[in-house]
Amino acid sequence: MKEILSISSTQLKRIVALKEKIEKLQLKLQAAVGSAPAGKAAPKKRRMSAAARKKISVAAKARWAKVKGKPKPLPRNAP
Repeated sequence: MKEILSISSTQLKRIVALKEKIEKLQLKLQAAVGSAPAGKAAPKKRRMSAAARKKISVAAKARWAKVKGKPKPLPRNAP
């Protein structure tokens, strides 16, 4: 607490000016990089279940088989 009281008014003005300059530069940097301002969380990534990935895989294989003229492959768990 004594350190704060021992700062002169000119030093305090200089500290405030430097802090404002730093904040402006940080905003410019964020704008240049294109990042979101601090305090906003990035959106969560969507996760796909194993069953959904399997369905997509089977459908893609069926499409390629149709293009190539081969019979559609059966899913592994089919009788």
